Amino acid sequence: MTEQGTYCDMGNTTNLNKKIFLFSLDVVEKYIPMVVFLVLFFTFILQIFCRYFLVPLTWPLELTLICFLWVALLGGLYAKRTDSHVAFTMVYDAVGPKAQLFMRLAGNCMLFTAFCIALYPSYDYVIFMGFKKSNVLKIPMDFAFFPFVVFLVFMLGRIGRDLIDDLVGLFRGDL
Repeated sequence: MTEQGTYCDMGNTTNLNKKIFLFSLDVVEKYIPMVVFLVLFFTFILQIFCRYFLVPLTWPLELTLICFLWVALLGGLYAKRTDSHVAFTMVYDAVGPKAQLFMRLAGNCMLFTAFCIALYPSYDYVIFMGFKKSNVLKIPMDFAFFPFVVFLVFMLGRIGRDLIDDLVGLFRGDL
């Protein structure tokens, strides 16, 4: 038997782990918001139809509010990944690359600090809200609000990576 056949090829294992990780990111940032948006959209259309042609329903409002929360938070993660969120960059665009780097570092440090401070209290509150259920559908509030904790964790990872990239660029002198 060859040496390659007797040992586990770590390159393939690392590549597989990377593919699983990237697929997991896609699930959380693309596919869950996409499905939840479809639920939101069709529930909203049903709510309008029932309100004007049949009898008004109470549960669609509750479901659309929870779906909107999920879509906004998890969709925001994808916007951060693709760097396609709305940004007001008039001052940022007017300065040179070195000033832009320091502005990014300052902004990302503030966000990272704020999200770190908010993480544990937010998680604690979401878990605390597990006893409460929504009025009509009886959806547990910890389930409804948990995307906020996911949002904080993923944003900490992305902002941390941006900080590291900018710090490495600063110390290498890549300006």
